[in-house]
Amino acid sequence: MSNDAATAIPAVELPRQEQAKEQERPTRGLGASLPPADARAKAEGTFPYAADLWAEGLLWAAILRSPHAHARIRSVDTSAAAAMPGVRAVVTHADVPGDAAYGRNVADRPVFAADVVRHHGEAIAAVAADHPDAARLAAAAIIVDYEVLEPVTDPEQAFSAPPLHPDGNLIRHIPLRYGDPEATGEVIVEGLYRIGRQDPAPIGAEAGLAVPRPDGGVEIYTASTDPHTDRDLAAACFGLPPEQVKIVVTGVPGAMGDREDPGFQIPLGLLALRTGAPVKLAATREESFLGHAHRHPTLLRYRHHADTEGRLVKVEAQILLDGGAYADASADSLAAAVSFACGPYVVPHAFVEGWVVRTNNPPSGHVRGEGAMQVCAAYEGQMDKLAAKLGMDPAELRMRNVLATGDLLPTGQTVTCPAPVAELLQAVREFPLPPLPADAAAAEWLLPGGPEGAGEPSAVRRGVGYALGMVHMLGAEGTDEVSTATVKVEGGVATVLCAAVETGQGFSTLARQIVQEVLGVEDVRVAPVDTDQPSAGPAAHGRHTWVSGGAVERAAKMVRTQLLQPLAHKFGMSTELLQIADGRITSYDGVLSTTVAQELAGKELWATAQCRPHPTEPLDEAGQGDAFVGLAFCAIRAVVDVDVELGSVRVVELAVAQDVGRVLNPAQLATRIEAGVTQGLGAALTENLRTPRGLVRHPDLTGYALPTALDTPDIRIVKLVEERDVVAPFGAKAASAVPVVTSPAAVASAVRAATGRPVNRLPIRPQAAVVN
Repeated sequence: MSNDAATAIPAVELPRQEQAKEQERPTRGLGASLPPADARAKAEGTFPYAADLWAEGLLWAAILRSPHAHARIRSVDTSAAAAMPGVRAVVTHADVPGDAAYGRNVADRPVFAADVVRHHGEAIAAVAADHPDAARLAAAAIIVDYEVLEPVTDPEQAFSAPPLHPDGNLIRHIPLRYGDPEATGEVIVEGLYRIGRQDPAPIGAEAGLAVPRPDGGVEIYTASTDPHTDRDLAAACFGLPPEQVKIVVTGVPGAMGDREDPGFQIPLGLLALRTGAPVKLAATREESFLGHAHRHPTLLRYRHHADTEGRLVKVEAQILLDGGAYADASADSLAAAVSFACGPYVVPHAFVEGWVVRTNNPPSGHVRGEGAMQVCAAYEGQMDKLAAKLGMDPAELRMRNVLATGDLLPTGQTVTCPAPVAELLQAVREFPLPPLPADAAAAEWLLPGGPEGAGEPSAVRRGVGYALGMVHMLGAEGTDEVSTATVKVEGGVATVLCAAVETGQGFSTLARQIVQEVLGVEDVRVAPVDTDQPSAGPAAHGRHTWVSGGAVERAAKMVRTQLLQPLAHKFGMSTELLQIADGRITSYDGVLSTTVAQELAGKELWATAQCRPHPTEPLDEAGQGDAFVGLAFCAIRAVVDVDVELGSVRVVELAVAQDVGRVLNPAQLATRIEAGVTQGLGAALTENLRTPRGLVRHPDLTGYALPTALDTPDIRIVKLVEERDVVAPFGAKAASAVPVVTSPAAVASAVRAATGRPVNRLPIRPQAAVVN
């Protein structure tokens, strides 16, 4: 295989207007389809992940996890485990030298359960041994005396159940009040919606290597997506100052939210500190399912009011998120759910009650589009109900109510960023529908359920549905968003140092493009990430494109000034009159023309810069406030075939129009959109981590059904609206989360159109699509 073939990105089918844009795009710098630098290594299997690491004198770790969802711990006996051959250490809650609990917003999650177990899979103890089998056997030999308790698994019951935590069961309550509570519409529809528990299901399970340091500290090599926060949480539990704990970020084998929960990192570090030897943990898929956070299961009750022309008058909603056993990021998810409960529509009056509660279910946390995905499925179900009651085309009803720049959100915040929602909806409406297979022979049908499905063509109905989604970018509600980057140029090579973790979103490629664009240096390298560098914050909500990319751009521009100042002084002009393009430096009048390489020879230039967007504010007691830095929007039209006798669904096509601000890397952007749509497709049809009585039923990729290539329909990117957000560096917007939010609602809408059934639950169960 040639180098070109190994790193090539598959061509993405775009509409004609997008193809025309592609022909005009540059081949380097911003706007070019620059392939990832690590593409070849990943394709060949030589890219180093945490599970591949090794160290001299390595020990192996195993974690004992609770088999119960709720239980009182009477005693923990580790003597048999500690006496086994090859076992070097056994640690429990009594061996945690610092804080016994941790948490990003609320420190409510114990490193090891002490008196009570609150969810299936909670860590009880950890073992280090000479061999992974010895570690696992020793963990299994630990004797725990449990008093099994009745679990609280229904979030509605959590309000009246005994407190599962000293802080109680209510994590957060947000009442949103906007407009006149007495307002009513002439047409009213109501709905009850349930959204299941989606697992992020990263392609690689959690792994890490902890190495003790001579100063009494520890270095942890792992795929953290927020290394500085993870370091601070771990250091507090270790009883060490943060400077004695270092997180080194390894290759990230997939991340859809918080990649490495500290529940994996902290036991690993404790074992390394206890034994004085390197300790490695490589979680099984079952441990991965039990240990990391999932999307919040959600119960939603809605009442929509509209006039006879189909214009929304009022939205009333109750939103209940199941936060699982611990708070984690649940408060943030609820804020997004309540704020976007009405969707990208103009709603004069809105009254929303939102709660997130603790239960004995597995913990919930950050997963792409958290909060926004759940409410999108509900408010779009309501729009379909309104259209049916009014006898109106569902797309036309949506068009009459779409949000635009200058409108107000129900939180009272003015939409100041580009909001081309009408343009997006019109694009998917006008895109040609896929042909019907009505004239084909029965054997040529690709029936719902697959080519070997038991259905009959006569039972198949085709449906077309629409959905509009929105997400916020960056952190919200007063989060101090800041990132720091350094750009160095020496020997004609530029190096970017920034603690922004490459999770697959393409930041390292973007950083290379920025430096190429600003400095004209072709050879750009991005340094590995660790906590010795200044913080860049978590990899979420499109942060690193905006904040870290902005920091890289500012640092590169400072280096550019250093490079051009001597030339400008020599020729008696300002640096603004010089430009860098295609590796050359030229003046406005053509007098100066030299190469970047020539001017960099023998020089070492560097600069450090920060990027900090404008501040936001927390939602007040009425759910009001300028809580978000920016917004991104998406429209999707779904075409499905449904076997109305068997209830099986085949998604034929998903047409996507997205508000992207500016296309920085066309191939990478298309890949991100396709991946987001596919993740949403899983939430719509197959993905539901079932937890009867709080127990994870199938913690593996056999029982938990991810969509495969055979399940993925034709994804048509019909329009990318490039209306730049003037407050964002480069004008670009987050790309991955909004198609995840929108595609489940679009699929559900299409199934409603095909069957006439309400389809008020995700994933869609076969009985919901059967027509009697």
